[in-house]
Amino acid sequence: MNSAAWWLVRHAAPQVAPGTCYGALDVPANPQATQQTARRLAEALPTATLMSHSPLQRCEQLAHYLIALRPDLASNPDPRLREMDFGAWEGRPWADIARGEIDAWTQDFAHYRPGAGENLHSMLARVDAARREALKALEQGRPVAWITHAGVTRCVAWLSNHGGKLPLSHQWPLEAPGWGDWVVIQPGFADKAPVQQA
Repeated sequence: MNSAAWWLVRHAAPQVAPGTCYGALDVPANPQATQQTARRLAEALPTATLMSHSPLQRCEQLAHYLIALRPDLASNPDPRLREMDFGAWEGRPWADIARGEIDAWTQDFAHYRPGAGENLHSMLARVDAARREALKALEQGRPVAWITHAGVTRCVAWLSNHGGKLPLSHQWPLEAPGWGDWVVIQPGFADKAPVQQA
């Protein structure tokens, strides 16, 4: 494997009730699962990896465990790698959110602000800004790792394939790494036009 690859790592399973809406909600991850992920990641990451992590504690936990195992690495918190902010929906069971609100979101998927929080257009723009910095590092032969969330990895997948085009709800990628898992993107994937700031 080319060492100048991009590692998109998802945090371990969060300690939150099943069926709860959580994005920017700052919940911890399971500590044992986080330690297991850190051990696997410590064995896998190349030296001189440029690391960043979401400042939410479920990602920060993993970054701290990893650096304890790999003191040659350092990781900087980057708010652009946070999960989407669902505003007033945060911490509520999805089943309690009005069907009309969910429908309004799916009908205006890129611009609707679920729970009066963040819209997808804004999230794509911030992830794209971080992504472009990662691409520059990769071009210089520097491996990159992000410790982040499923929503951010889906943003990267969309941006890599569609650039600044905004998605409809049925076009949005559903695949993402499992909890405590990752995907590795090799250099040479398409670099599309940037997202315009919301």
